[in-house]
Amino acid sequence: MAEGQAWSRREVWRRKLLYPGHTLPTAAAPVLVSVGLAVHYHVFAALPVFLAFLAGWLIQLGGVLTDNYENLVQQPEDREHPELVQALKLGTLSLRELKAAISACYALALLAGAYLLYAAGPLVLAIGLCSIAASWAYSAGPWPIGRHGLADPLFFVFFGIVSVIGGYYVQAAPAAGAVPGSWFVREALPASVFALSLPIGALTTNILVIDDIRDREYDAVKGKHTVAVRFGKEWSRAEFCALLVVSYLAPFWFWQGFGFSAWILLPLLTVPHAWATTRAVLTLDQFKDLVPITPQAGRLLLGYAVLLAIGAAAP
Repeated sequence: MAEGQAWSRREVWRRKLLYPGHTLPTAAAPVLVSVGLAVHYHVFAALPVFLAFLAGWLIQLGGVLTDNYENLVQQPEDREHPELVQALKLGTLSLRELKAAISACYALALLAGAYLLYAAGPLVLAIGLCSIAASWAYSAGPWPIGRHGLADPLFFVFFGIVSVIGGYYVQAAPAAGAVPGSWFVREALPASVFALSLPIGALTTNILVIDDIRDREYDAVKGKHTVAVRFGKEWSRAEFCALLVVSYLAPFWFWQGFGFSAWILLPLLTVPHAWATTRAVLTLDQFKDLVPITPQAGRLLLGYAVLLAIGAAAP
């Protein structure tokens, strides 16, 4: 599309709001790992895990839409997203439409979780409500978390640990004898589920780190104190590398510490992709050069998760 040419409504939603190359991998990755674990422990259940994926994706999407809404309200001439500013002026997008979409995402996520509440107990509702609150509070409310440099642990916990544990628990709790109304079934949550969530949280957080490096100049103007703004891009690059090292050492821990077979080392096949992404993060500096690295990191996350799930499920 030629520079300056207006985007259609469909292009605005697909390319700038729904972010399928970003939101789908981060929603699918933890669920895939939970499926691999469920197969390993003989508790796989298709409907609960699909609903967990759907709810997780909708909550993430609600957070993305909220972030864009808040940006447009606070920065009507946002230079970072000129396509959205132009769409508002042309009427192919409206703030009212965005607000309705946010409400719909969270409402549908709760609807998807209604069956999970019945099948796995109130713990699922608590996870869902906390996840919605975190998604919304990232960029909205009286103290937006993302504006104060605390988004990294938020991503690590909710997109990694909570998502993997939640995806596994909704499959395992009914199989472990959960009855309607029971809060928690201890037998439904082995320690390995927490362990395998850690590299997923790390690689998901790295997607945010790339975005923060890319957007640091725009974020500084907006008053966002992200890690990259507060401590500089080199600090964020070091964080990226540290999280990557954790992710690629973790399979050896799973193999030796939790009794998984050597198939659990399959994620190491993504090392070349990880190296290419790391080289880009360490050498590229300009916004336009780093834009394609975010979906590249999303593909790395998804590939790692698929192989980790296969490794976990293997006998």
